[in-house]
Amino acid sequence: MSYDVNDFQKEVIGESFHKPVVVDFWAEWCGPCRILGPILERLARESGDGWKLAKVNTEVHTDVALQYQIRSIPHVKLFVDGNVKDEFVGALPEPQVRMWLKRAIPSKHRKKIDEAKKLLHEGKRKKASVLLEEVVAAAPEELEARILLAQVLVLQEPQRAVELLAGLEEPRFSDVIEAVRTLARLLDLQNNLSTLPEGEGREKYTAAIKALGEGDVESALQRFIQTIRIDRYYDDDGARKACIAIFKYLGEEHPLTQQYRRDFSSALY
Repeated sequence: MSYDVNDFQKEVIGESFHKPVVVDFWAEWCGPCRILGPILERLARESGDGWKLAKVNTEVHTDVALQYQIRSIPHVKLFVDGNVKDEFVGALPEPQVRMWLKRAIPSKHRKKIDEAKKLLHEGKRKKASVLLEEVVAAAPEELEARILLAQVLVLQEPQRAVELLAGLEEPRFSDVIEAVRTLARLLDLQNNLSTLPEGEGREKYTAAIKALGEGDVESALQRFIQTIRIDRYYDDDGARKACIAIFKYLGEEHPLTQQYRRDFSSALY
């Protein structure tokens, strides 16, 4: 099978709108290229329809090499939707190439996940949850989809949200994971309010938890902030953690986040 490129615009740029294209910039005289080339070809065959390999001879396609600033070869670039998304230079050993591909190649569910994120940004949580449920059902290994779905569901289905995050420690989304777990704990406390410690902040804190359970996020924020003013470290700094979790749940651009951020900071300092 030939991976050589004749028409870069069509075979790489155009094709990258349908599937990821891994481009191997090489030349006949390049020794390391003869090591890396067969590795990429073998992995391309293994991938099936997951991604496409395209080989660009820099001695033939000098204009393309100049356009993409190829100064050393082998040089591998990943194209997605017409743009370079990742790259590496040099003849990496096969295990490292496999790791790079695993990290760099976007999931076939990427578009659905991105659309769900757009819907969340627009406040369309129900529509986002439908897409995320589809992704999680088809590919439970899609960690971002599971984390986003947990974020969407936490106020309505806190137990399900916790189950979606079971065993997950993903540094890229650690703040969202922490927010979901914080909110789920507070909602679980609704049935165990008597276990909360005595203190000046107990009344406001309890009221905040009840409001959160009723879906009245604004009232919950108000009461958690009041708790901070009255009893800063009540329930192991619980009110501060709750506010941060709610802001993360809503998103930084949500009107309630913007409205109460200043009050929150003022209460802390």
